[in-house]
Amino acid sequence: MKAFSIDELLRQQGVSGDEWSEFLRIPEMSLGLYVLRAGTADMQSPHAEDEIYVVLEGRGVLRVDDDDRPVAKGDILFVERSADHRFHSITEDLKLLVVFAPAYSGRD
Repeated sequence: MKAFSIDELLRQQGVSGDEWSEFLRIPEMSLGLYVLRAGTADMQSPHAEDEIYVVLEGRGVLRVDDDDRPVAKGDILFVERSADHRFHSITEDLKLLVVFAPAYSGRD
């Protein structure tokens, strides 16, 4: 078993200053935190993996292909592999738990 504290993971990521940090990887999936500051641009491109976002904090809008959806704390979002997607109109720092299945390959 592995156990993680979201508060501790966010603290560590705050110290590093990285937008993305992976904290669990097995062949079938990987988990990480993605933090986007208010007013910043999300520069990600489509991935080769299915993806789930859990909004831990913040507010913004997720665009998937041509559809926009406002997001806030408590929302759970699924994005199919290869879908064009990114967050925009970030009004409060977005802190996202991200699940990739299979594990994130690092290739877009």
